[in-house]
Amino acid sequence: MAPVPPGIRFLASFNREQWYRAFTFVLTFLLYTSFHLSRKPISIVKVTTYTHRLIYKENYKQLLGAMDLSFLFVYAVGMYLSGIIGERLPIRLYLTMGMLTSGLFTCLFGLGYAFNVHSLSFYIFVQIANGLVQTTGWPSVVTCIGNWFGKGRRGLIMGLWNSHTSVGNILGSLIAGYYVSWNWGLSFVVPGIIIAVMGIICFLFLIEHPNDLKNAGTQNGAVNGQKLHKSWMGINGHKELYLQYKQGSSDMELLLSQDREVCVPVQQVVVVKSEAEPSAISFRGALCIPGVVEFSFCLLFAKLVSYTFLFWLPLYITKAAQLDSKEAGDLSTLFDVGGIVGGILAGVVSDKLGKRATTCAVMLLLAAPTLYGFSMISQFGQGPTIGMLLVCGGLVNGPYALITTAVSADLGTHKSLKGNARALSTVTAIIDGTGSVGAAIGPLLAGLLSAQSWDQVFYMLMAADFLALLLLLRLVLKELRSNKSRPGAAVE
Repeated sequence: MAPVPPGIRFLASFNREQWYRAFTFVLTFLLYTSFHLSRKPISIVKVTTYTHRLIYKENYKQLLGAMDLSFLFVYAVGMYLSGIIGERLPIRLYLTMGMLTSGLFTCLFGLGYAFNVHSLSFYIFVQIANGLVQTTGWPSVVTCIGNWFGKGRRGLIMGLWNSHTSVGNILGSLIAGYYVSWNWGLSFVVPGIIIAVMGIICFLFLIEHPNDLKNAGTQNGAVNGQKLHKSWMGINGHKELYLQYKQGSSDMELLLSQDREVCVPVQQVVVVKSEAEPSAISFRGALCIPGVVEFSFCLLFAKLVSYTFLFWLPLYITKAAQLDSKEAGDLSTLFDVGGIVGGILAGVVSDKLGKRATTCAVMLLLAAPTLYGFSMISQFGQGPTIGMLLVCGGLVNGPYALITTAVSADLGTHKSLKGNARALSTVTAIIDGTGSVGAAIGPLLAGLLSAQSWDQVFYMLMAADFLALLLLLRLVLKELRSNKSRPGAAVE
């Protein structure tokens, strides 16, 4: 007999639940990649299209900042409600509806080009609607990934998983950059179609919790049990006897005749009603979890910096490096490449040290002077700009990625909840919703300050990083005093 190939032996080493866990990891990664893919085109298109086709005013930067605000402000407010709603609805259906409607509004924005729409109010309305429906994404996918993966090596796993943000930004930049010069409407229509298709895939394949698979097996067992019960009642005629049997019992199989006409019950099973499912946590209850408030406000300033880069980096590169819109869009993807490395590095280090807050604080401390260095070096050509983009992306997105994933999952399964896993969606929504307030403020301030000087924009970003660092000091000191070396020590 020929030996089993090593690749097959490797695949066979994984059990059924591990395969489903890997499948959920990949699926949720792709789902949220499509969300960011649909958000990125506006930062590419605004470099040229809006200034020539939509806005014919000298204060176009402030108006573009207001358009960004319309999306991000509604996203921030809606996020608080989304987590509460998401815990009370089936996540798969909730996420599917959000993705389908987001695809619709993203396409509608692009159709403004086809129908020659020059009304700023139309685009702001579409941005508001899209910002609202996109709030369904983050609490849903984080809840799913938190249900499937425990605390062990959570930082590494979620650091890898959270790279979907940067991957989505990169793909969105490349798609928008390809169409922006000759048909900017397709820069939105194509991502809109992609997120809608991913919504259909979500409906067909997303498994919210490992227990859903067990419940499916139990339901199949119940159907088989009913058939067995009917056979016993019909053939033996004892209509007054009602018993339940263990499915697949070896004793039962031995007593089944070959023609399976007679069934002999051999073991009675007592069915105990399970305890009531834990209720969803209240908004106030989630705020009382230790660490939620500090990390939420820290993320406000960290996300302010990240989203300012997301929405304004291509435009800044066109001014500082004297590049056209496509080249600026392609170059801006290096910031997201650095973000992938930074997110993974933050997760690995925080797992190793068991200190989430300290890891974030060190990266924030290094990010502020790096931002100043980027503002200086980017004026000396494309080579230095590439290097600084990678470094800035890692230091800026590292803390942002760690807080929105591993930290949120740690807090959503905090020991004070006594095993109630239904708090995860609400905690995630509170943290990311507060962060999204900063995401709304940052691009707006960038639009106002850049009209005077880009240096003022970078001063604002450095100040935001220092404020984020200050908000973590209490948790950092708590971690440093602790002798425990496990993730989440500061929030226990």
